[in-house]
Amino acid sequence: MRLQNKVAIVTGAASGFGAEIARYYVREGAKVVIADLNEAGAQKVAAEIGASAVAVKCDVSKRADIDLAVSTAVQKFGSVDIVVNNAGYTHKNQPFLNVDEATYDRCFDVNVKAIYHMINAVVPMMRAKKSGCIINVGSTAGIRPRPGLTWYNASKGAANLLSKSLAVELAGDNIRVNVICPVMGDTGMLGDFMGIPNTPENRAKFIATIPMGRLSVPRDIANAAVFLASEEASFLTGLELPVDGGRTI
Repeated sequence: MRLQNKVAIVTGAASGFGAEIARYYVREGAKVVIADLNEAGAQKVAAEIGASAVAVKCDVSKRADIDLAVSTAVQKFGSVDIVVNNAGYTHKNQPFLNVDEATYDRCFDVNVKAIYHMINAVVPMMRAKKSGCIINVGSTAGIRPRPGLTWYNASKGAANLLSKSLAVELAGDNIRVNVICPVMGDTGMLGDFMGIPNTPENRAKFIATIPMGRLSVPRDIANAAVFLASEEASFLTGLELPVDGGRTI
């Protein structure tokens, strides 16, 4: 087991990428806090996993909610070794002038400010023990943007770059920071990313832009998240890892 005796917080883990990351982490021996605004969904995933997981309601844009997730991890499992900032939000694919300010703010609150809150909450603890792993879920949108998603693209570009900057600052404390950059996935946000009806014909248009010929699926991201949190990746930090079937080539 590659994550034996590790304690992880995974945000946005009530479904999609986050839920699969939580499942894979527990399979590899970790204890996991499933943090999600969708409390019922988080509770369901935790119940499916069993005693090695606990659910907390968490709006990642609010520091008090982040603090609750961290304190829950410490109280239930003793520490925080790994954080996966997976929770994400997007506006619908549309001309950038059509996106209202509230939607813009929500994109940056969930995709960027949430990382700020989590870093401030967990880094002092990780520094004290000179060990930690932080994985942010960015996007290929921050590397090779698609039209119609300008403000989402910008938020993910920020997440990608801040991960590298944090890696530089925290390397001396033996805290690793990496960012996984998935290509468009077959998750609940797919319709928003496409901005057109989710028909087989429309999906085919987007899949045609991915050299390996398919969308990402949760197991792709979960496998990358396990590797980056494991000892096998102990000398990897500041890595911007596209999990994209060749989309960013």
